[in-house]
Amino acid sequence: MPQKNIIKLYVANGFYHIYNRGVEKRNIFQDVQDYKVFLKYLKEYLSPPLKLEKLKKTFTLKGATFKGVPRQPKNYYREIELMTFCLMPNHFHLLIKQYSAKSIEKFVKSLSTRYSMYFNKKYRRVGKLFQGHYKAVLITEESYLLHLSKYIHLNPFESSQRLTDAFSSYADYLKLRKTSWIKTNFLLSFFDNTTIPEIKKFNSYQKFVEDNDQDSKVILGNLTLEED
Repeated sequence: MPQKNIIKLYVANGFYHIYNRGVEKRNIFQDVQDYKVFLKYLKEYLSPPLKLEKLKKTFTLKGATFKGVPRQPKNYYREIELMTFCLMPNHFHLLIKQYSAKSIEKFVKSLSTRYSMYFNKKYRRVGKLFQGHYKAVLITEESYLLHLSKYIHLNPFESSQRLTDAFSSYADYLKLRKTSWIKTNFLLSFFDNTTIPEIKKFNSYQKFVEDNDQDSKVILGNLTLEED
């Protein structure tokens, strides 16, 4: 029987819950540097690419000096929008919109491979870092998008005294931080003039996340990380 959410349906302009965890549920982030490296990769992938002139560096080889452009990481600025994220010790969650049907496949494969190479080199290990293929769940209902963002932002609740201190996008949604490569406008717009009955009683995103007694994990069902 195939593992849940391994079979993926890719569509253009689709919203997806992307998640994966360490092999045997082991930690994939062991210190603050690991979290920061993963976030650095996200920034490089999702920020506008630098102009050629800004990339040029001076090199010296056999006494000769010349300018060249170092090999650059892949860039998905015009293919992927990251809406919410959360990094936990043994897993990660991303809520993403892709513009072409195969963008996520390329993006997550590159991100996972690059981070695995960093991790294995740092900790002098070999073998797979992640537990099989990443999971990608297509989200087609607006209410599910909101509950998924809540589920992602509440992930650190049991281990963090303040949600805004976690390695997540929650501080951006509360306007305590402005990260250019995290796109908050779409989800926050629902609280300006909502047409979704179940969130009409909440006048802010923070109240929806922290004061809402609805269990988003139950509402989302099999759209979240499995426990097995």
